[in-house]
Amino acid sequence: MFTDICDFSTRDAVTIEEQELMLRVLNLYFTEMIRIVEDYGGYVEKNTGDGLMAYFEDGNPAGTSATKKATACALTMDATNTYLIEPILRATGVAPITFRTSIEYGPITVAKIGAPGRFNANVAIGNVANFAAKMLGVLKPSQIGLGAAAFAQLPPLWQTLWTELADVSTGWTYIATGLPYPLYFYTGRWARLA
Repeated sequence: MFTDICDFSTRDAVTIEEQELMLRVLNLYFTEMIRIVEDYGGYVEKNTGDGLMAYFEDGNPAGTSATKKATACALTMDATNTYLIEPILRATGVAPITFRTSIEYGPITVAKIGAPGRFNANVAIGNVANFAAKMLGVLKPSQIGLGAAAFAQLPPLWQTLWTELADVSTGWTYIATGLPYPLYFYTGRWARLA
């Protein structure tokens, strides 16, 4: 799963005061988003400056798929941003944050690379991670995108009620058939409780 803050580079961060405000906003936002990922059993692989990459493993006693966990996580992130973070930002005169989320399913290898003891970081290797990252480029603010493999892992009711095939070319194709690799939009959202 990748998330990316939309139009991040257009936010004012020229002066020291603007930069300090941006740091406070990002700290509020990322603290909540990372906590949500961890609440769903996910692992944050990296912070990309204006986004996150996280991964989820299949299984638990209930047999929940990684895609269901990642999708529920994305929905909770969206609701938290809408109902908790946005009001705080608006009350302080800061423009709200919008972000997009992409999810794909399949094997990846996560490993630490770099110089031990000095500079090293986790990296995810695999076509699944590459495609999930590329999907962000075709998503609009607040959209949740699913690759075909992720879509196939969702519960049937979620597929039927809350997904739609995107009318957009991903630029990716199945190697075996040469057919386009589809993208789905997840349209459901958590309901706000009064």
